[in-house]
Amino acid sequence: MYMQKRQKSRFLFSDRWLDRHSIVRNMEAFQDLIVIVLCLGLFAVMLIQLWGIAIALMQPLDYKHVTAKILFVLILVELFRLLMVYLQEHSISVGVAVEVTIVSLLREVVVHGALEISWVNTLAICGLLFVLGGLLVVCAKTPHMDCMSANTKFCPIVYRGGRERQNELELQYSRQSDENQPLG
Repeated sequence: MYMQKRQKSRFLFSDRWLDRHSIVRNMEAFQDLIVIVLCLGLFAVMLIQLWGIAIALMQPLDYKHVTAKILFVLILVELFRLLMVYLQEHSISVGVAVEVTIVSLLREVVVHGALEISWVNTLAICGLLFVLGGLLVVCAKTPHMDCMSANTKFCPIVYRGGRERQNELELQYSRQSDENQPLG
């Protein structure tokens, strides 16, 4: 008795509405909608912060307060950029996330003042900045994972002629294995 295997791309009830591809496609569209709403929210917060900076510049100048607001806007810009990268590539850019973290750490140092932070916190911040800087260098030197998994000619590391090259390598392997077979 021969049992037919179900396709990997479908659920058990493949002729009904439980098609995995349509579910994934709809969930991705919903995630994109959520990210777009977050982008609009971040943009609104940036405009409010810019208005706050303009008002703060009209009053007697408090450098610490204005600098904190400016750095906060820069953090929001980086978060906005992170969301834009996600919308384009459907993956989080580790390099941009590390940049956001570095700017956030430096904002905290500027807001609280380097002299007001205890030596233990200063040491921890320096260690974290050192690790984040190393991670940023590694991200800059490592090819993008989407590029590597796509195997396209735009990714010079993986692409070696595409399907034809893979078929040629398989053919060479089969010839070598046929030659190595004992006669008998």
